[in-house]
Amino acid sequence: MALTTPVLTIRDLAPSADIDLLCSWLQDDRARFWGMVEKPREEIEEIYTWLQEQPHLAAYIVEIDGDPVAMFQTWDPEVDELGTFYDRRPGDLGIHLFLADSPARKGQTKTVIDFFFETVIAKTGARRVVVEPDASNEASIVRLNDYGFKLGPVVQLPHKVAQYAFLDLS
Repeated sequence: MALTTPVLTIRDLAPSADIDLLCSWLQDDRARFWGMVEKPREEIEEIYTWLQEQPHLAAYIVEIDGDPVAMFQTWDPEVDELGTFYDRRPGDLGIHLFLADSPARKGQTKTVIDFFFETVIAKTGARRVVVEPDASNEASIVRLNDYGFKLGPVVQLPHKVAQYAFLDLS
């Protein structure tokens, strides 16, 4: 039996069309660090509609063989408030990452992240990727370390205590 290579695709998140997917992901307890577990469907749609309208923000869905497996968001540290909490550098690009707990993603995490970097990050000209997961999200911090991110400051943000981490691309 021949193994087939999974087909990865990426598309812009469409808040109205993707609201069921977003709610299934973000209202689940494992997404508690996103702060939307208790938010009603309408509010989640409003948040992502607003996000997609901002020139310094973007959200994407990554699929494997047509199954959604991840959501990535990008943010510009020169514009976004999150950039004021660390020592910004020219060429920084912030990202948020949500990995679905789905059979399609099992064993594909590095492939999914690499794909996002190749299809989106590389085209931005970014020299460094910035992330700021909740400091108590140990699984995320371990994953970032495994991927090569270097831990930076722990910062009290308005909505959480964040662990900044950086990945040099140059």
